[in-house]
Amino acid sequence: MLLNTILGCLALLSVVLLLWQWLAARRFPLHRRVSAPGFSPAVTLLKPLKGCDETTEDSLRSWLAQAYPGRVQVLFGVAAADDPVCERVRRLLAEFPAADAQLIVCGPLRGANLKVSKLVELERLARHEVLIISDADVRAPPDLLANVVAPLQEAEVGLVHCLYRLANPTTLAMRWEAVAINADFWSQVLQARSLKPLDFALGAVMATRRPQVEEIGGFQALADCLADDYHLGHRLARLGYRIALSPVVVECWSATMGWAAVWKHQLRWARTIRVCQPAPYGLSLLSNPTLWPLLYLAANPTPPALLLGLGCWLLRVATASDLQGQMENGPQTTDHRPPTTSHGPRYGGWGRLAYSWLALLKDVLQGPIGLLAFAGHRIEWRGEKMRLRRDGTLVKG
Repeated sequence: MLLNTILGCLALLSVVLLLWQWLAARRFPLHRRVSAPGFSPAVTLLKPLKGCDETTEDSLRSWLAQAYPGRVQVLFGVAAADDPVCERVRRLLAEFPAADAQLIVCGPLRGANLKVSKLVELERLARHEVLIISDADVRAPPDLLANVVAPLQEAEVGLVHCLYRLANPTTLAMRWEAVAINADFWSQVLQARSLKPLDFALGAVMATRRPQVEEIGGFQALADCLADDYHLGHRLARLGYRIALSPVVVECWSATMGWAAVWKHQLRWARTIRVCQPAPYGLSLLSNPTLWPLLYLAANPTPPALLLGLGCWLLRVATASDLQGQMENGPQTTDHRPPTTSHGPRYGGWGRLAYSWLALLKDVLQGPIGLLAFAGHRIEWRGEKMRLRRDGTLVKG
C-alpha cells in the first residue's frame, strides 16, 4: 500500500514537473533576433577541430559567411597537420580569400581535454578582446555573431551562450537522441533558469571577453575538465558576472550514429552533468512522466492507474512534439523569429508526432542511464577512454 502511494505521488509529481518545464520553454523568446544590431566589436572565433565527416565543411563555411559588420578573425586549430579536416579548412580558406582566417597546428597539447588544450594555443594568437568559442559540429545562422555579442554591451555580462538542436537525426537512434536535445534539454535549462540565474554555460557557442577568461586563470585552468563549458560559465558566475542566454538557436550536425554510439554519448552526457551538478541531476530523475506512471501501473494494475498512465503518456508525447516544433521553427504566431538556419530537416505537426513517441522510449531508458551515471566514472570521448574524477577533471586511460 505504501509503495503504491509513493509511486502514485511520483507519477503525479512527474506530470507537474513536465508542465512546468513546458511552460518555462513557452515563455522564452526563442529565435528572437536583435532588431537593429548597433554593437559590432571586433571578434576572434576560436574553432578547435579534430577529424571530419560529410557535414563538417558546410558547418565551418557558415562561420566564414557571417553577415557581421565588425572585424572577424577566425582561428581553426588542429592537433596534427595530417588531420583530415585540414584539407577541408584549406578549401574554405581558398573559397574565402578575403577572410581573416588561419589554420593553426597546435602542439604539443597539454591537458586531458584536447579541445581546451587547443583553445590555450589559439587564444595566444587572438587579436581581439571578444572571443567566440564554438564546437566543430556547429552550423551558425548568418546573423549569429551580431546577435550573440549584443548582450556583451552590458559590463555585468561575462558570457553569452546559445541553445542548440540536433539538426540531422538520420537514424532511429539519432531521432531518439533528438528528443533528448530538441525537446528536453533546452526546456530543462529554461526550467532551471526560472528558479535562479544560470551559473553555467552551454558549449555549442559561447561569447566572452579575454579579460574575463584571464580572471579565471585562462583556458589553461580548464585543460583537464570534461565539462569545460560548464566550468567556464560557473567560474565567471562565481565572480559575479551574469551568464546571458541568447534566443538564437544554432544547429549541431553529427555523423551518422547507431544505437551503441548514441548510448555512449548519452551516458557520457549523464555522467558529465552528474559530476557538475549531482543534486539537481538526481532530482531531475523525478521528472520522468513515462517511467513513474509505468512503475505505478505495474505495482497497482487497476483501471484508475491505467487511466493515469495513459494521460501522462499522451501529455508527454504532445509536449515533446510541441517543444521540438518550437526548437525547429519557433512559434508560428510571430513574424520576427526566423527559422534557425536553412538546411536542417523540419517536420510538420504530424511528422513530429510520428517520432515523438520516442519520448516514451527515451524516458524508459533514462532510468538505467541515470543509475549508470551514478554507478560509474569511465567515459569514452572521441574514441578515447577516460576516467572522470569527482571534481569533474579527466584522467586518460
